Amino acid sequence: MLSDALKDQIREAYAAITAAKGLKPRWGQRQMIAEIANALARINPETGRARPETPAVCVIEAGTGTGKTIAYAVTAIPLAQALGKRLVVATATVALQEQFVNKDLPDIRQHSGLEFSYTLAKGRRRYVCLSKLDHHLGGSGAGDVLPLYPDEFQAPDNAEALPVYSAMLEALGRGEWDGDRDNWPGQVPDAIWFGATTDHSQCSGRRCPNISQCSFFRARDALQYADVVVANHDLVLADLALGGGAILSAPEDSIYVFDEGHHLPDKALGHFASFCRLHTTVQWLQDNRKLLVQAASALAPLTDIARPLAALPGVMEEAQNALQVAEQAVATLFAERAPTSGRGDEQQMRFAHGRVPEQLQPLAAGLASQFQQISSALAKIEARLAEALEEDDCGLPPGDAETWHLSLGGLLNRAESTLALWQAYAVTGEGEVPPMARWITLLDGGGQTGFDLRCSPILAADILQEYLWSRAAGVVITSATITALRSFDRFILHSGAPSEGVFKVVASPFDYSRATLRVPAMPCDPGDAEAHTAALIDQLPGLLDRSEASLVLFSSRRQMQDVHAGVSAPFGSLLLMQGDGSKQEILRQHREAVDAGRGSILFGLASFAEGVDLPGAYCRHVVIAKIPFAVPDSPIEAALAEWVEAQGRNAFMEISVPDAALRLVQASGRLLRTEQDSGRVTLMDRRLLTRRYGQAILDSLPPFTRELGR
Repeated sequence: MLSDALKDQIREAYAAITAAKGLKPRWGQRQMIAEIANALARINPETGRARPETPAVCVIEAGTGTGKTIAYAVTAIPLAQALGKRLVVATATVALQEQFVNKDLPDIRQHSGLEFSYTLAKGRRRYVCLSKLDHHLGGSGAGDVLPLYPDEFQAPDNAEALPVYSAMLEALGRGEWDGDRDNWPGQVPDAIWFGATTDHSQCSGRRCPNISQCSFFRARDALQYADVVVANHDLVLADLALGGGAILSAPEDSIYVFDEGHHLPDKALGHFASFCRLHTTVQWLQDNRKLLVQAASALAPLTDIARPLAALPGVMEEAQNALQVAEQAVATLFAERAPTSGRGDEQQMRFAHGRVPEQLQPLAAGLASQFQQISSALAKIEARLAEALEEDDCGLPPGDAETWHLSLGGLLNRAESTLALWQAYAVTGEGEVPPMARWITLLDGGGQTGFDLRCSPILAADILQEYLWSRAAGVVITSATITALRSFDRFILHSGAPSEGVFKVVASPFDYSRATLRVPAMPCDPGDAEAHTAALIDQLPGLLDRSEASLVLFSSRRQMQDVHAGVSAPFGSLLLMQGDGSKQEILRQHREAVDAGRGSILFGLASFAEGVDLPGAYCRHVVIAKIPFAVPDSPIEAALAEWVEAQGRNAFMEISVPDAALRLVQASGRLLRTEQDSGRVTLMDRRLLTRRYGQAILDSLPPFTRELGR
């Protein structure tokens, strides 16, 4: 239960900030405050935990314009302080994270009367590693620190990198830079930056001789004293995957707010997937066999690790040979079966129901055994090197233990992630509920052909239950779009959010009668892609006003390009198409044209249908080419649909229709961005009116004025 004093504090903070900023209290905002407060009040002040039957979980959909940030901040901050918990606010992107820290929180602290401290949290990869800089600039000769994934991050050119590293070290020494990549004056190419940073596997932590000057640990230590820590979804999930408390506070000591929380399930899947790129892993093993020969010689004084060091090159050679056999087996599978098309021009082979072919299972089992040996040996060596960092005289030249810890820690991390993939392929996949998605992609480029093996859960429910719902003191999920077909069922299925939590839809304050939804007559529906494209080319010149700003959204890149080519003559320079420049540059040109009093027409795909903010005159008309059913090129989505169908359920109605409805709400949400906005949404898809699922999708849309052209 909330104490009267705490209720008064929340009410007074809300009243103060609305009065100070001249805002009119919004009914939806007050609803949101009440729901969050009631959910977090389930946390017992004495135990710091809620009861399992009444979890402190609040999932709240708050329409655009509700003022979500103020609502959750004035509620969760005083509650977290009263309970002795740290509030961790996670945004979907780094840009939103920085806006919250640099604009929203200072504003709330200044005007609400609440007293709290806050800081920004970033992962290790955002900070320079002094040990890496010392290695590059000191020429220790203790072996190369190989990049963790050389197929993704190429080693920098020394002639370009060393002057940058030298400048970084000098700036750190003079106190002119804090080691944060985002605060470095100027751009640092990825190859150079990744050569100067590290991850948890290569970091020796408190044992590092540079710990007192470490930029990451200084920033992390600041987190321990802040009332509010601002992170992004990826960092929170990375911390949870490491067991919690590795970067942020432990889940049991934290109340989490996930803003734009509808992204959480998909983000979680990405953090718990595994992969192995066969060709580059063979090359990685070959390169590191040479490194380990060096290591055996350099680390000879550490006699207790001599045996695993001596054995590793041989085990790696066996694994290298086994990978080449596996590569041949996969090539044979591709030749025998008809692979499907993936994203772009990729060819994919997804295994039905996640079941690995019999000819791959024994190969995978052998590779799992070999990578288990590699991982175990590297873990023993890495642990010994960590001990050596604390010894006054370990028998190694100064700096060598640290440098070899960096190198071998990176090897261990990659070996463990590769092990996870082969363990997932060494089983039949029978009896998994739900099954894992397993698939192979043919990589054909740069004159080389290779195969990428992947494995992923198809739902994040079990993952989030284990790492988040069952451990966190409290969780608030909020977004403008969480429900699908007016139900939280889709989110609960994908996220595993406990159904005993608090679920609430808070309506937007916008007057949707200021906008019109139109479904014009069409000679065909999108099922005939060629005819539908021709109809779009024919009708768009009459639908789009050349003097105003319009956004035309497509589900298919090919259709977007074909329509663009078909209408380029009548529209000419008014047209701006996604892909003709960066997203930021395209939007800049669009705004520049509108500011100059000209019309502008944006053609975009899914990334323009969510998160793009074009208020007022920047967007008066949103045209949606078709109901945005998912393009069937995702192995995870295909495996999920297959699992649902195997249970005798209708995957189209249970998955495809709710997903499409959610995307359509997001797309139509590009129109009204402020309470003064008005305009039109045109959907070029008659299936909304002619198919049995159409009414359900229509009912889930905002209450626009409708011109359905029946």
